[in-house]
Amino acid sequence: MKNYTITVNGTPYNVTVEEGTSTATAPAAAPVQAPAPQAAPAPKVAPAPSAAGSISVDAPMPGNILDIKVSNGAAVKAGQVLCVLEAMKMENDIVAPQDGTVASINVNKGDTVEAGQTIITLA
Repeated sequence: MKNYTITVNGTPYNVTVEEGTSTATAPAAAPVQAPAPQAAPAPKVAPAPSAAGSISVDAPMPGNILDIKVSNGAAVKAGQVLCVLEAMKMENDIVAPQDGTVASINVNKGDTVEAGQTIITLA
């Protein structure tokens, strides 16, 4: 007899195989308790000062700007959604890293951005 662990659709099963038999009915395989997968942490926008007293909010990955949720001069709170970036068919909220005021919006709805490109600057 040989023991194998086989994964089907992400579920691991322990299977025992008998050797030397030409016809056999396999017993039902029981799922193995696998450790719970950990979700990848959400991408964080690291504040990078671009000028004295300003915070640059950069694109964490290449994609398309679907929507801009703020306007120039708007007061924003930390964690507030500034815009929506579509990347790999997923919509990603780009949030304010800290409280501030929108000093400039450097993209338009529909623009394509590269990773690291400044989207919005906060003061």
